Amino acid sequence: MKDNNGFVNLLESIAERSPIKAEQGDYKEKDGLIYCGKCKTPKQVRIEINGVNMTPFCMCQCEKEKYEKEKAEDKARALREQIERNRRAGFPEEQMQKWTFEKDDRANEKISDICQRYVENFPKMKAKGKGLMFLGGFGTGKTFLAACIANALLDEGFSVLMTNFPRLVNTVHGMREGKQEYIDSLNKYSLLIIDDLGVERQSEYVAEIVQNIVDSRYRAGLPMVITTNLSPKDFSETQDIAKSRLYSRISEMCLPLIVKGVDRRKANAADSDRELAELLGL
Repeated sequence: MKDNNGFVNLLESIAERSPIKAEQGDYKEKDGLIYCGKCKTPKQVRIEINGVNMTPFCMCQCEKEKYEKEKAEDKARALREQIERNRRAGFPEEQMQKWTFEKDDRANEKISDICQRYVENFPKMKAKGKGLMFLGGFGTGKTFLAACIANALLDEGFSVLMTNFPRLVNTVHGMREGKQEYIDSLNKYSLLIIDDLGVERQSEYVAEIVQNIVDSRYRAGLPMVITTNLSPKDFSETQDIAKSRLYSRISEMCLPLIVKGVDRRKANAADSDRELAELLGL
């Protein structure tokens, strides 16, 4: 009996520490349980433990709804914070974090639509390891569209890294050990976006690193998005064996999209010059 009293005291002690208590407006029903004065549902439950009858407090319906709402808000806040951490980590340049489809002038309407459909169907594209390759001249918006894809996927909770081969090559080159581990670590990203293929310095050593990065992604069955100023002819008619092997692998992994248009960088520079000229009265 003494042991049972100790057990009862323990349960009562636990019950006393419950954050749920009777509040003003709560009332006792005919069943002997306390009910919430707001939602009219029980705030106590009748249980029997080891032959001992107890009526500990429990969440009424409105407390359950409040708890679920707070839990959902906490989850949404944690997701937003994680997305922003991923966004900061995923871009080499802060301004790219603001390049979104909402800011697309749709000068290449067909290409813009394809990019948005790629995002919408990304789970299937990821499962097939299929990406995109933007080909076109300087300033046609290739990098912008790639960043739009990155930001849209980051908003969906996917991990994305947008970088370029010179930056990757310099990172690998500066490492004394763990080079392959670093290259393989890029596969933690759902999508790897590599900007400006073809601007990296040409050497057998650099070509090997670039090929290794692409092959690692290929073996993992994960997609890439590539932008390049190279032409389709550069891809199909190169006589360089190393380049031919690299271009062949990229073409296998990425669907080619030719982005045409005027050089927006020059157009923006011209607009800026005109604005300055007006301010100076030139």
